[in-house]
Amino acid sequence: MKLNAKQIQNVTVVSIVGDLDAQSGPELAQFFKDQMADNKNLIADLSGVDFVSSAGLRVLLGAVKDTRRQGGDLRLAAIQDSVSKVFTISGFTIIFKIYSDVDKAIASYTE
Repeated sequence: MKLNAKQIQNVTVVSIVGDLDAQSGPELAQFFKDQMADNKNLIADLSGVDFVSSAGLRVLLGAVKDTRRQGGDLRLAAIQDSVSKVFTISGFTIIFKIYSDVDKAIASYTE
């Protein structure tokens, strides 16, 4: 998995490339925690994610709970169709604010 973070306006965009599963989960969880030290408003760009397991969902759930407890949020952007189905089946579309692309997710923080 490859992770990258960049500050755009008032949010941190975390770009994720690779699978979100039990193997990559701990690394991603730590990466989110590191980013929250500087900014509580995060966007996960999932355009490079082809697969999400239950372990990957747990990491995202933990991160959104952490950001919201600290007065921020984790929003998801650019989810591929195969991954979107996992979010729908698991009911995570109710928990997360999901946007079709990163620009719309960024704009949502100013609404």
